[in-house]
Amino acid sequence: MNWDQIEGKWKEYMGKARASWGEFSDEELDQIAGKREQLIGKLQQRYGLEREEAERQADEWARNL
Repeated sequence: MNWDQIEGKWKEYMGKARASWGEFSDEELDQIAGKREQLIGKLQQRYGLEREEAERQADEWARNL
């Protein structure tokens, strides 16, 4: 699934994001709003990931929707 579709249906996908990254708060999920760069940044902040790993996780998650 592409990120434009994810952004448009973010409310539907928030539960799946929470299942994948349980440490995100509701506020953080609202801030992400389905945007790839926002998700990558939050993954780096919350989980201490390097950018490449955060990108890999975000893209793999999107592919599996």
